[in-house]
Amino acid sequence: MTRVRVTAPHASPRTPVRGGQRPLESREAAQDSEVGQVFVRSLIRSQLRLALVVAGGFLLILAAFPLILVMAPGLDDTRIAGIPFGWLLLGVGIYPVIGLSAWLYVRTAARNEARYRDLAGEQ
Repeated sequence: MTRVRVTAPHASPRTPVRGGQRPLESREAAQDSEVGQVFVRSLIRSQLRLALVVAGGFLLILAAFPLILVMAPGLDDTRIAGIPFGWLLLGVGIYPVIGLSAWLYVRTAARNEARYRDLAGEQ
């Protein structure tokens, strides 16, 4: 049996040409203009704001878990299947919060990028 080397295919000009420019060239041209720079800065600000809001919300919910245990002292003594409720809350209850935060971030980040593409005239 002989060894076969697999490499990436050669780049081909399959990308559709729109208005005499390829999408990459139009994106670079949009970033070079003043309006394009404003759009890019706006996208960066909106993505940063989104990241801070999602991270802040996640940290608030994470901090609320121990507060629930402190505010309701009977919950700390409760055991489910021999495992203290506090451990279950912090060990298992956090995963849906992580998933929800990630889903919210990805969905909203994609919406921000779609708005940027609409403003910049890209497809």
